[in-house]
Amino acid sequence: MNRKTLVLPAVAGLLAPLLVACGGSDDTRAIVVGTTDQFLATSEAPAPLDPAFAYDTGAWNILRQTVQTLMHVPRGGGEPVPDAAESCAFSDRASESYRCTLREGLTFADGTPVTAEDVKFSVERVLTIKSDNGTAALLANIDAVETKNEREIVFHLKTPDATFPYKLSTPVAGILSKDKYSADKLREGFEVDGSGPYTMKAERDGERVAKVVFTRNEKYKGDATLRNDKVELRSFADAEAMNKALEERRIDMMTRAMSLAQVKELTEKPKEGIELTEVPGLEIRYLAFNTADSSVRDKAVRQAMAAVVDRGRLVSEVYGTTAQPLYSLIPSSVTGHSTAFFDTYGEPSTARARGLLRKAGITTPVKLTLHYTTDHYGSDTKKEFEALRGQLNATGLFDVTVQGAEWSTFRPAQKRGDYPVYGLGWFPDFPDPDNYVAPFLDADNFLNTPYVNKVVRDQLIPQSRRSADRTAAGPTFGQIQKIVAKDVPVLPLWQGKQYIAARDDVTGVEWALNTSSDLLLWELGRGTA
Repeated sequence: MNRKTLVLPAVAGLLAPLLVACGGSDDTRAIVVGTTDQFLATSEAPAPLDPAFAYDTGAWNILRQTVQTLMHVPRGGGEPVPDAAESCAFSDRASESYRCTLREGLTFADGTPVTAEDVKFSVERVLTIKSDNGTAALLANIDAVETKNEREIVFHLKTPDATFPYKLSTPVAGILSKDKYSADKLREGFEVDGSGPYTMKAERDGERVAKVVFTRNEKYKGDATLRNDKVELRSFADAEAMNKALEERRIDMMTRAMSLAQVKELTEKPKEGIELTEVPGLEIRYLAFNTADSSVRDKAVRQAMAAVVDRGRLVSEVYGTTAQPLYSLIPSSVTGHSTAFFDTYGEPSTARARGLLRKAGITTPVKLTLHYTTDHYGSDTKKEFEALRGQLNATGLFDVTVQGAEWSTFRPAQKRGDYPVYGLGWFPDFPDPDNYVAPFLDADNFLNTPYVNKVVRDQLIPQSRRSADRTAAGPTFGQIQKIVAKDVPVLPLWQGKQYIAARDDVTGVEWALNTSSDLLLWELGRGTA
């Protein structure tokens, strides 16, 4: 086995691969990819693959293959480039008017023409439905959508937003047909229709999707180059089952979410015919707080937790070299990163935490339950929360228990505010510092949090979006992170790396997962690299 590691330079927060896959084959067998993502339709989330609702990495990894967007982030990262569009650009200096022209002859997979009215319909549909999953927040700055003719669309924004092209590259801005989707109602179930690189068919096992078959869309016109005709995405209960399938040649590749043990074993004890590839990642993990709950309403409790959590020990014990401590919402290698929490609280200190609680008149030990999802981020999540419980209880200041739930139960309960303290991960919608701030602190945010800081929401976030030069927004993001460290509505823990394990006859592996953890299945082929 050859272990591939991509070492990538960071330029203004964007990462670009250095290796290029080569080789090819006439082998037309479907490439089979394993994932631990679970796809389930429930009474609380009956439309998991509707772009107006879907807001998790697993669902987006289906939509990116099937639903086309005006723009997309190109191979290797960088600024978005046209996909369904022939061209897109701001038409004013204030970044408040964005104009796109569709490719000529663009059609949906069923042959129906894609028009500017379809784009308008799709965007307005997201804003009309405004699901409680937080997706609409990405497009909330749109004031109006104007169609000039069948191919030309103009987005009028409420305030300047240099990140808008990135937002148009996300599945929430996917182009849908009025014939297949209702203007004011989510499309339930597991059917997806679009103009993307593939068509798809979901095969179910009861209420869950066991496999999604992607077949080349011969009518696709866009920026992506397909290197295969068919890919199967198979869902496994856990990393161990997925790994067994790879070893037994039932799948060709596995990625989200490999465990530390698997990465370590493939690194130290290479297996014949399997290659491990490390690719850049911008995933973060954090604790979040329902600041309206009596147990954590006083920020002194949240500050005390921030003062005693030992990120270094947590990472070392649970994730090893696959992660690193994180002291702000914005990860290292992204413009605007800081160490705000370390600057505010320093090294873990029980004495400092005791002082914060005593000054606020908080009776100790503070009883808390930390909630986590058992099946969404991998099997190591349970170990992580047991380690956090141990750290907090060791201070004598907290009496902590932990409780896990499947994602289908966890996410609705979190949105309802059932959990005072809970753990989540974040895979950026696009690699810009704005996407590590707005989803947590802006109006109608992903967390549905009661925490509001008007200075951040009404002044600093809009101010940060004015700069087309994203490095110029760095000081503004620095101010935001200082406020977050002081108020602790969220507590950053660590940022992770990404790994792919694949059979050695699969090419394009190093391109198949970008920094936002988006699967780019069209990059995969068979042959020799």
